[in-house]
Amino acid sequence: MKVPDGYSSNIKNLVNETELKLMGLKSHDCHALMQHLLPIAIRSVLPKNVRECLTHVCIFFNRLCGKELELDKLDALHEHVVKTLCNLEKFFPPSFFDIMIHLMVHLVREARLCGPVWARWMYPFERNMKVLKSYVRNYYRPEACMVECYISEEAVEFCSEYMAGVEAIGISKPRTDPDDVDRGLRGKGTMVTVSKLELDQAQLVVMNNNAEVQPYITDHMELLQSMVPRNQKNKQKWVADQHRQTFIGWLRNTIIAKLNEPNHGVSDVLSRIALGPTFAVAKHEAYIVRGKRFHTKSRDDAREVQNSGIRIVAETMHFASAKDRNPVLGTMTYYGVIEEIWELNYFAFRIPLFKCSWVDNNVGVKTDELGFTLVDLSKRGSKNDPFIMASQAAQVFYISDPANDKWSIVLSTPERRFLETEEDEENADLCYDDFIVGQPIHEQLMGIDRNIEEDDAEYIRNDINEGIWVNCDSGKHKQKKKRKRI
Repeated sequence: MKVPDGYSSNIKNLVNETELKLMGLKSHDCHALMQHLLPIAIRSVLPKNVRECLTHVCIFFNRLCGKELELDKLDALHEHVVKTLCNLEKFFPPSFFDIMIHLMVHLVREARLCGPVWARWMYPFERNMKVLKSYVRNYYRPEACMVECYISEEAVEFCSEYMAGVEAIGISKPRTDPDDVDRGLRGKGTMVTVSKLELDQAQLVVMNNNAEVQPYITDHMELLQSMVPRNQKNKQKWVADQHRQTFIGWLRNTIIAKLNEPNHGVSDVLSRIALGPTFAVAKHEAYIVRGKRFHTKSRDDAREVQNSGIRIVAETMHFASAKDRNPVLGTMTYYGVIEEIWELNYFAFRIPLFKCSWVDNNVGVKTDELGFTLVDLSKRGSKNDPFIMASQAAQVFYISDPANDKWSIVLSTPERRFLETEEDEENADLCYDDFIVGQPIHEQLMGIDRNIEEDDAEYIRNDINEGIWVNCDSGKHKQKKKRKRI
């Protein structure tokens, strides 16, 4: 098992095979095991009823320790933990139920009175005690050492505020700092000349996800709709194919014509996107985006961490068949791994893209009876649309299913949000650290509605070669759907 960088300790180094114990666990490792990893570890070693009961215990702690607690759902959460404890009594002896097990009944009431758990747990104090212990030089007078060093550090930090170019003491640098000392992650990369086909695929992704290009996309689609041949049966599919093949050249010619006019109103960003990047692309093995480290699959294979897992929620157009003239617009979640990291050069700016190997949603993604999302990484799909914007990627990691090595379980990592301005803080999305991606069965068992808000900016895909099942309001669309991605 490999987990992302900073997710937890290397668990395999904490296993004592002689005594069959986990030794040296930190508090954070215990939370990661209880809330995230234990439900996976027991998938193939316990009876189904016992396994489900223990999984509900893990889900309870995961909900209770979340970034936010909704008051109207605490009653359902309390009812859930009471039923779970009653089920535990069916499978475990009375000696198992000590005061710590009984404490679970009171945790929801405590959260209602005192607020979220993360604001009251001991992590900050434990970390501060580690800092204070490092101040000790004379073990005969530890308290005096802590006080003296703390006062000296405060004085030096106070003086540093009045000196230019001096960093504060004890404050770690953000992982998104461009001056990161780990230059292997943010260097110049390896310059490679790519083919026109790959560059057009990457360029189309940039155009489809740029706000200034959206009006031109609408105009081009309307133009193509007026040019549809009369004998064409599936007009929407024809328009989508032609748009993907001709939009780059059409936009370039349109912008060049506007630039020759006075008061054209074309921004420098739009003009450079329309003219396109250079064929010389910088390829990286790792990249830092929004505080997350993303690695390529080849780099992960040689390391003890897994940072190549990727997830994206894309806006798609669904077709029932090739004859379907009423497509349905919706969203779909795609899972994959990063094969390459590109940095397109538009002269005035650079745009990072991830070239990924995607899992086929038709035969490579499923949800089991416990609500876990499983993927078969050997089933490849979306081969004509491998690129995504690095800024819209969500990191996941895959753990091999103990019950079936063919499938891998998808787990997500908590989002790190950096709020640099008051406006960012006001418009910040809600942060959730739920670990199981897509678990509708759990909500039915718990009586809790899941409400995960994705980013406001929907990612737009281009490929149209896969089919999925879509449940629509109209009865005529409740059949096998063909996916068309704009």
